[in-house]
Amino acid sequence: MANNAANSKPNLRMETARAILDQAIAERVFPGCAYGVIAQGAVVACEGLGQFTHESDAPRVEADTVFDVASLTKVVATTTMAMLLCERGRLDLEMPLGEVLPGFVVGRADTQWARAVTLRHLLAHNSGLPGYRPLFREARNAAEILRACLAMPLEAAPGERAEYSDHGFILLGKALEVLTQNRLDRWTQREIFAPLGMRSTEFCPPRAKRSAIPPTEIDRTLRQRIIQGEVQDEHAYRMGGVAGHAGLFSSVPDMLRFSAAMLDPSQSGIVQRQTLDLFSRRQPPAGSSRALGWDTPSAPSSSGTHFSASSIGHLGYSGCSLWLDREAQTGIVLLTNRTWPDRANDAIRQLRPIFHDAVRKALNS
Repeated sequence: MANNAANSKPNLRMETARAILDQAIAERVFPGCAYGVIAQGAVVACEGLGQFTHESDAPRVEADTVFDVASLTKVVATTTMAMLLCERGRLDLEMPLGEVLPGFVVGRADTQWARAVTLRHLLAHNSGLPGYRPLFREARNAAEILRACLAMPLEAAPGERAEYSDHGFILLGKALEVLTQNRLDRWTQREIFAPLGMRSTEFCPPRAKRSAIPPTEIDRTLRQRIIQGEVQDEHAYRMGGVAGHAGLFSSVPDMLRFSAAMLDPSQSGIVQRQTLDLFSRRQPPAGSSRALGWDTPSAPSSSGTHFSASSIGHLGYSGCSLWLDREAQTGIVLLTNRTWPDRANDAIRQLRPIFHDAVRKALNS
């Protein structure tokens, strides 16, 4: 079971998938990675490969090495929190964002559109908010980032256009904090991570743990130093490391525990199956692959060619990914620091589908 993930040995059937990762390390797609596979409730692979950096004397990546999982925060923390609050009657997906965060509708030129934005729109990335703006260049702290997101002009009517937006999840994270009167990191630790036994999953790892986390980049833009053990994302950094869109650190064994809970909700005691069904459905407009918080396979997909239409997943900018095939009861986790030493290398785009296909073929052999 997933609880024994840290002690799992490499599965010989994964030889091809492992060779693909070894080749990626040799070609400097990333210096190291950890991956894990769960099928039918059992962990069938959990392994670390490569090193923290490309230097020969760098620490080796182990199966339980903790990584900055970047936007996996959106599903593991923020979306799961939203699912639980829905079940408990504390969150209505049709609730206007302006009712929770009044600053979103006050003093805007696009008030009519803003009043129509709901929490569902934020989860579905179809609120009309732009995809990305470097707010961190002017906004210096959490309050200033939030104000900038609240004032951000909408580019389309809610529901009309799908545009993946970190800013929408920053607002969603704040809305959930208002609804619970609790910080995102504290609530998720108490209600999600601790119950699932995710002992290495947290926001803002303490300084004593940072050297055991692979660095993400040599930042020459904002912090002017190596980023290791603190969130890479600039907006989450400005917000003190806790945000709805990024900031979470985790390991493969913990991500496999989370995967087990999502693949078999009846056994997890966390989220009910009907709630996960609801959050797994694609949302408007037509052609969008986005569900509520989750992504779904599209053509082409980072999940490869073997994940069913009922699958859900997400990617992280640092080179992490999580894909869950609910029909086949299979989950694949890949954690990397592909942004080391900088963000220029995006070869992981080609690697992901090849790796996922190799794993699925191995499971079917």
